[in-house]
Amino acid sequence: MLPDNVIPFEQARPTSRFPGSPMKSDLVEKASDIVPDPLVLVNLVSQRVRQLNSGRSPLIPTRPSMGVADIALTEIIEGKIKLIEKSAP
Repeated sequence: MLPDNVIPFEQARPTSRFPGSPMKSDLVEKASDIVPDPLVLVNLVSQRVRQLNSGRSPLIPTRPSMGVADIALTEIIEGKIKLIEKSAP
């Protein structure tokens, strides 16, 4: 029982157009060969996941079992998404 001055906060889980399983470790390993810095890889995948969840179309053929992270990782592995490094000013 919660005290009277506490209001429970329930946040709706975001729904995805791609309800597949969590990302597969073999895809992470293959993508890390292309983008060796794990922090950069995480940021690249998360940015692409946001784009896919907001309505952007996948750049590869997908299967119902693929989650958005799998799609993003496969796009990186197949060279559909590339990291562009900016030079320091």
